[in-house]
Amino acid sequence: MIDLQRDGDVYVLRFDAGENRFGPGFLDAVEGALDSVAENDGPGALVTVGTGKFYSNGLDLDWLGANQDRFEEYLRRVHALYARVLSLPMPTVAALNGHAFAGGGMLALAHDFAVMRAGRGYFCLPEVDLGMSFTPGMNALITSRLPKATAHEAMLTGRRYTAEEAREAGIVQRVAPEEEVLPAAVEWAASLASKNGPGVATIRTAMYRQALDALNGPALP
Repeated sequence: MIDLQRDGDVYVLRFDAGENRFGPGFLDAVEGALDSVAENDGPGALVTVGTGKFYSNGLDLDWLGANQDRFEEYLRRVHALYARVLSLPMPTVAALNGHAFAGGGMLALAHDFAVMRAGRGYFCLPEVDLGMSFTPGMNALITSRLPKATAHEAMLTGRRYTAEEAREAGIVQRVAPEEEVLPAAVEWAASLASKNGPGVATIRTAMYRQALDALNGPALP
């Protein structure tokens, strides 16, 4: 389900669970991997990547349907994942090998930078088409990480952005062919790995204090 490897100074965290939805087992595995990454005390950077045609499709709606009494508890765990990545004491790069939908797109936004696969795969926040709203934490994350016009369009229309469109909209920073997405992300992360980790965390948490406060606050309005 989760594979954590190290390539020089870069930790590569691979999601390998189909659509990589955030079921409890998936969250357990990712949290454990991030615990290991956070123990790093030298140069370091993190790259996350999915497998096949999915980076992540976000919330596990099937699990939620069977566990509605745990909805708020579940959302707190998802929020905590976003906050953990957003405050990690090292640079982070998302390698979007495929679809990054809903909660999966938000996970990508919690990273410092993103490289997206050209030609196949979309970034999409489809909540409006699913009759769902964004939690205060999710809203704060999205609006703090995207240009205002892009956040407005993405959240209110559920537009599916290709890699090229996502780059133009400021959602991702680089586009690469399928076979080059992960190498490009690792190379980029390696170029940043010498940055002082605690300094990176201090700067980033100050920049996104409002989003972090929202993510660490009540899960529902």
